[in-house]
Amino acid sequence: MRREVFTAEHDAFRDLVRTFVSKEILPSYTRWEEQGSVDRSVWRRAGEHGLLGMDVDAEYGGGGDPDYRHHVIVAEELARAGVYAPALSLHNEIGGLYLRTLATEEQRRRWLPGFCSGELVTAIAITEPDAGSDVQRMRTRAERRGDRYVLNGQKTFISNGATADLVLVVARTPGGRGAPGASVLVVEPGMAGFSRGRKLDKIGMRAMDTVELFFDDVEVPAENLLGREGRAFAYMMRTLRQERMMIAVGALAAAERIFEETLDYCRRREVFGRPVGRHQYNRFVLAELATALAVARAFTDRCVAGHAAGELGAEEAAMAKWWNTELCQKVVDRCLQMHGGYGVIREFPVARAFVDTRVQTIYGGTTEVMKEMIGHSLI
Repeated sequence: MRREVFTAEHDAFRDLVRTFVSKEILPSYTRWEEQGSVDRSVWRRAGEHGLLGMDVDAEYGGGGDPDYRHHVIVAEELARAGVYAPALSLHNEIGGLYLRTLATEEQRRRWLPGFCSGELVTAIAITEPDAGSDVQRMRTRAERRGDRYVLNGQKTFISNGATADLVLVVARTPGGRGAPGASVLVVEPGMAGFSRGRKLDKIGMRAMDTVELFFDDVEVPAENLLGREGRAFAYMMRTLRQERMMIAVGALAAAERIFEETLDYCRRREVFGRPVGRHQYNRFVLAELATALAVARAFTDRCVAGHAAGELGAEEAAMAKWWNTELCQKVVDRCLQMHGGYGVIREFPVARAFVDTRVQTIYGGTTEVMKEMIGHSLI
C-alpha cells in the first residue's frame, strides 16, 4: 500500500539518509557496540550532510525547513537499518525542540550553530534513580544565588550522556518565581562539580552511550536557564508528544523491517520438505502480523500527518507509542520463533532486534502510563 504522507522531495531526502547510514554508520556499528559509544566524527559528518537541525533557521546554520516529516524519515531509516546510534532523532527532535522554542536570541547564537554542525551534541537529563515516569518524585534541585544557580542531584539512563556538550537538566527550583516547579538548565562540560558516571551495561542499543550524571554544587550561570523559571513541567508535557511519536515511528519501522526479513527467511528455509512459510500455522502467524502492521501503519501515518499540521492530540501520540512498541515486541518475538535456532544468533537482524527494541515499551513513558493517560482522557 502506497504511503500518502511523503512527496518526491521527501523521497530524495530518504535516499540521502539511507546513503549516510550505509556509508557512515553501518561499517563502524559493530565496533561502536563493543566500545559503548560512537566516534565523535560521525556527528560532524551528520552535520555536513544536513541531517542535524533540519528545522532550525538557516541563519543559525540549520536547514530552515520546519517540516516534521524529515524527522520521521531519519527515525525510520535508522530503525530499518537496525542502528540506534548516533541518536540523531533524540538530538534533533527533543534537544532541538527545547532549543528552538525556548532559547533566547543570545542562546540561539551561542548554541544552535554547533548543534547543527555536530560540534555540540545534546542530552536531556530528566530521569533519576527514584523518578522515572513519575517525574513528580524528582529530587535534583537548583537554588538561585545571585547571577547563578547551584545545582545538586543525580540523573540516570541519560542517552548521549557521555558525549553531550549541552546537557539540558530538569531540576526543581524551590523558592523561585515558579515555585514549587522545576526549571531547565543547560550544563556544559568543565563546570566544576559536574561529573559523568560509568556507561551503563544495557542488554540492547549498546552503541548508544547511556550514563549516570552527578551534580555536586554545580554553579550554572543564570544565562543558561532555558525558558522561564519554574515552567519545566509544562515544557516537558509539550515535548513528550513529539518524543512519543519519535518512539512510535521507530518502533513500527523496526517491526516492518524484521517482518520483511522474516518473510524472506520463511521462503528460503525448508523444514520437513517445505519452506517454513508453507506450513499452515506459520502462514497464519505471518498473516496476523502482516495485518497488524498494515493497520498500525495506517494509524501512524495519520498521526504523522496530524503532527506535521499541528493537530495531533497528546492522547493520540500516547496511543501510537503504546501500540507500536508493544506490536514491535510481538512481531520480533514471533519472527524470532520462525527462525528457530538461528533466531538467537546475533548476526541475524531478528536476534539484535530482540534486545534492541525491548526498551521502547519503557522509555518515553511506559505502556502502563500511556494507557493511564488515554484512560483519563476518556472519563
